[in-house]
Amino acid sequence: MSGTPRATRFAPSPTGRLHLGHALSAVRAFDLARAEGGRFLLRIEDIDGTRSRPEHVDAILRDLEWLGLEWDDLSFQSQRLDLYAAAQARLADLLYPCFCTRAEIAASLSAPHGPVALYPGTCRHRSAAERAARMGEPHGWRIDMTRAVERTGPLYWQDEQAGPVLADPLSHGDVILARKDAPASYHLAATVDDAAQGVTDVVRGLDLFEATHVHRLLQALLGLPTPLYHHHPLIVGADGQRLAKRHGAPALAAMREGGADGRALADALRRNMLPAGFRLGEA
Repeated sequence: MSGTPRATRFAPSPTGRLHLGHALSAVRAFDLARAEGGRFLLRIEDIDGTRSRPEHVDAILRDLEWLGLEWDDLSFQSQRLDLYAAAQARLADLLYPCFCTRAEIAASLSAPHGPVALYPGTCRHRSAAERAARMGEPHGWRIDMTRAVERTGPLYWQDEQAGPVLADPLSHGDVILARKDAPASYHLAATVDDAAQGVTDVVRGLDLFEATHVHRLLQALLGLPTPLYHHHPLIVGADGQRLAKRHGAPALAAMREGGADGRALADALRRNMLPAGFRLGEA
């Protein structure tokens, strides 16, 4: 990436309102790009048709403007489905259809297992005849991770804080790359988009550190470049729990509508100064 202008992205899902954690990622991505005259991209990850809402897209745009963050390009994943289909087609020999429901997977994992509950490979072992007979049923597509790793061999990726990291995609098991209710998984869509948009640096929270193992594998399989990763500590509340939409984290929109100064908040985040009751978690 030497000599290439930096390009970063902020890629929220419009499934709820943004909170302080999102603001921290957006500010850090914006500043990293602007420090070297690079590009800051806004990508709306809206392919979850059952949860994405137009009103949340509008709120995201207003929140970023309130923070004083100007983007150089605005894109929507829902308008990029052909890219995901093409990537899936290139991986076809490593994919298999999965007909399992969440309840069936949960039941199969009732026995004790390790710290991460991996898909047990139920549909990987189905015969070609059974798969063909069931293709009319709702299904997703999983990647045979063992075969994929055998194809690529050892892989590394670079994190600003952690340094060189040996990719361990096997720790995720056979992940879904195309869901029953969405044309692509987060893993596939984010990897394809980062490459297509020329993203050189990915800034995101530590909660997505482990996902990078899968993204590095997909980059190798698809012949895509590998960005430099910047995983930052998460903002946690007084209870020590990370902020999350589903847990009712305080929304930026509420702060904005309450008259708070968004640019002042962004400047405070740059100095790792947080509102009362919040702090940065462990790095």
